[in-house]
Amino acid sequence: MGSLGAAVSKQYLEEVCVVCDERRAKGIHLYTSFICSECEEDMVRTDTRDPKYKYYIDRLKKITTPEIYS
Repeated sequence: MGSLGAAVSKQYLEEVCVVCDERRAKGIHLYTSFICSECEEDMVRTDTRDPKYKYYIDRLKKITTPEIYS
């Protein structure tokens, strides 16, 4: 595959992180949202007294549970 094809394929593998709004290839899915590995690791290590903790909470509030239709 040529470099253009590789770049296009990589673009489709990347998703936008709900926390940092960056396109990343590695991470986790929480319902229908994507959290990149970097943000996930930083969130887990952040102390609840750290100002960054509130930032993460606010960003995660954008995640809503999907409706289940039956």
